[in-house]
Order: sequence, then C-alpha cells, then structure tokens
Amino acid sequence: MITFIAALVILLGGYFLYGRLTERAFRPDDRPTPAVEHPDGVDYVPMKTWKVFFIQLLNIAGTGPIFGALMGAVFGPVVFLWIVFGSILGGAVHDYMSGMISVRMNGASVSEIVGKYLGKAAKQIMRVFSVILLILVGAVFTTSPAALLARLTPDWANTLFWVAVILIYYFLATLLPIDKLIGKLYPIFGGVLILMAAAIMIGLCAGGYHIPELQLANLHPDGKPVFPYMFITVACGAISGFHATQSPMMARCIKSEKHGRRVFYGAMISESVIALVWAAAGVAFYGATGGLQNALAELGQSGVVYDISVSLLGVVGGAMAIIGVVVCPVSSGDTAFRSARLTIADWFRLDQSKLSKRIAITVPLLIIGAVLTQLNFDVVWRYFSWSNQTLAMITLWAAAMYLARSAENKWYSLMCALPAAFMSAVCVSYILMADEGFKIVSAVAYPIGLGFAAACFALYVVKCARLKPESKQK
Repeated sequence: MITFIAALVILLGGYFLYGRLTERAFRPDDRPTPAVEHPDGVDYVPMKTWKVFFIQLLNIAGTGPIFGALMGAVFGPVVFLWIVFGSILGGAVHDYMSGMISVRMNGASVSEIVGKYLGKAAKQIMRVFSVILLILVGAVFTTSPAALLARLTPDWANTLFWVAVILIYYFLATLLPIDKLIGKLYPIFGGVLILMAAAIMIGLCAGGYHIPELQLANLHPDGKPVFPYMFITVACGAISGFHATQSPMMARCIKSEKHGRRVFYGAMISESVIALVWAAAGVAFYGATGGLQNALAELGQSGVVYDISVSLLGVVGGAMAIIGVVVCPVSSGDTAFRSARLTIADWFRLDQSKLSKRIAITVPLLIIGAVLTQLNFDVVWRYFSWSNQTLAMITLWAAAMYLARSAENKWYSLMCALPAAFMSAVCVSYILMADEGFKIVSAVAYPIGLGFAAACFALYVVKCARLKPESKQK
C-alpha cells in the first residue's frame, strides 16, 4: 500500500513540477488560438477549459489504462514504476507537446505536425499510419465495451447488438459539431469515470486486499521479459501515440495557450491515476500474477473487469463500475473515428463545414471498423499496442525537433528526445521479438533495438547542431 500511495503522490507532484518545466520549455503566450481566431461551429469551437479537460481525458482514457494496466500487472508491481515515470517524463510531455504544437499550427493533425518537423516522407507515412491506427482503435473500442454491456443486459442484447448500437452512436458523434453531443455528454461521463475508479480503490481498502509493495523483479508467470513487452502492453496508461491523434481536436477548442498544461498534461496524469488503480486492483484481487494471468486467459479482459467490480462493490456497485469502464472505450472510439475524419480532411484539404463531405468520409471509416470488430480481440489489441507506441515514438521525435528550433534553450528538446530514444528501442525490439512480429531471439533483437535508438539520437544531435532558432528562420 505504501508503494501505491507513493505512486499517487509522485504523479500529482509530477504535474506541478515537471509539468511546469514542460510548459516553460514550450512558452505559451497570449496569441489567439484557432478556436478564437476562426470558429466554424463544427470542429473549431471555443469551449470552457473544464469541459475541454474532460473531453481530452475521455478521448485518451479508452480501455488502454484499464485493460492495458491489468495485462501489465501480470509482470508484478514493477508496472507501477512505468505507469508513474512513463507518464510524467514521457506520456504527459508527449500529450502536451502534440496538443500545443497543434495549437500553433492552426489545429493541425499529428501527421501534418510530423511532416513539418521530420520531413515530407514522414508526413505521408504518418498520414496512412495514423488513419490505420485510428480505425484499429475504433474497432477495439467497439468490441470491448459491447462485451461488457452484454454481461449486464438480457440475452437478446448480445455483443453483436451492442456493437451495432455503439457504431450508430459513433456515426452521430463523428458527424455532429463537437459541442452538441460530445461537449454535453463528456462532463457527465468524466464524473462517472472518476467516481468509479475511486469506488474500486475504496473497495480494495475496505475489503482488506493487500496491494503488494514494489519489487524490482519480473514476476511474469511465463518469464516474458519486462523489456520490451511491459512497455508495449500497458500502452495508454503511461505513454500513447493515440493521444497525439486526439490532442489536435482539443487544440481546436482551447481558448488560451496558457490552459494547455491543465488540459493536455493534466489529462494524461489523470489517466495514469486510473491505470494505477486498475493495476493495483489486478495484483491485489487475484493475490499473485499467476492468478491474474489465469483469470485473463479464462475470462478475458472484460470478464476480469466484471469479476473485480462485482466482487468489490456488489451487483449494483459492480454494474456502476462497469458502466464507468464502458464510458472509457466508447468515449475514445467515437473521437478515434472523428480524428480519422479530420486527418483525411487535412490530407485532402476537404472543407468539413458541409455535412455531405463529413458523411462521405465517415461512412467508409465505420464500415471498415465494423468489419474489424469481427476479428479476434487479442490479435487486434497486440497490433494496436505496437502501432500505438510507434506513433508515440515518432511524435516525440517531431516534438524534440520543434523544441530544438523554437525553445530558448536547445537543451529543452531533450525532454522529448530522451523518451523518444527509449521508445525507439522498445518498439523495434518488440516487433523483432513478438509472436506477431519476426520472433527473433532477444540476444539479437536487443542490440538491433538499442542500435536503432542510438542512430536516431545521433541523427537528432546532428540536426540540432545545424539548426537555427525557428524565430530567425525565413
């Protein structure tokens, strides 16, 4: 329990200390934001900061910080370290920079940001890569909440029924102005999400469950190595490239650059608190990592969430907790498809103020997403997780180059370059070693992964040495 409390304190301290340092590196000012400068009533809509915060939190807090945290907890309490320091030093910096750079670029999508700072080839790759990732996210965040809802409803309302209902909701949320549906529902959903996470924590304490203290050891029952598997598995709970696709949406709604730390950095820290709660619940409820792994294998991720919620809070409390968990993926799935629409619109310069043009993009996206919901969830999740972290790696390198060009001190760019290098090693090592990758032994995969990270960092150093401050460039 001491480890858990310390982790919470460090996360909150990270927001006030490292978050402020990140803000200082970016230097927000009083220039008009895109929402203020040219609102369009659809995507560029100025909203109150607290609403923007809740929308951002629910955009990014899909099943990643819940399912990912539970699967990461199979490695043992060492997962707490990654959730805490991965978020403060990597994930929250990633979210803040992707959101604020988008503000400076008129709400540009992440692919446009990458293109400006890493080159035209990177832009084209990211356009395709980000759209594929967003469709995968939409599929994952349709299947998982549908399975949970099917457990709470009569037999006729099965998983397929709820998939159809959720896709209809996604259609509306993707098309309507952001303040009409998302802007009205998300503050309520945000309250439910936070209350349910708190309820799970209270249930653990009241039930006398033991949350194990930190051990710098790999407790995975099968001996699967912490590096790189845990850093891919936890995904959204610590660092997530998916967030870079979501932050530009709020970059089009924020009314002042000086609210960025509260919205972008703060939402990521809040998500990590949720991930911390579910990681603690996983290791405490099942008593050992082997028990948690068996439960995940027998019940699936949705079943484990149901099992923990009902056991800790009773039938009514468990149903409420699951509703809170359903909110997470649904509120990310709808904005995943919305973000895919905006990315394609930016790509082909399609005016989104006209409903017919929004429908022309949305319908094909949802059809593809519906097809993907019929695939095995675990397979889709694994590809999503790796794609997700690879996108985070690329976004962090772009943010590092932004700071190298625009910050008062080039050393600030290390705040992005160091986590980018780490994630470069993680992503390359994983795809070389994983079953869905090349299945290469670690003795070969590790040196290649580290070599790739070192080469990226060396290229970054060379580029930084040749750059002049952005303000002095024509």
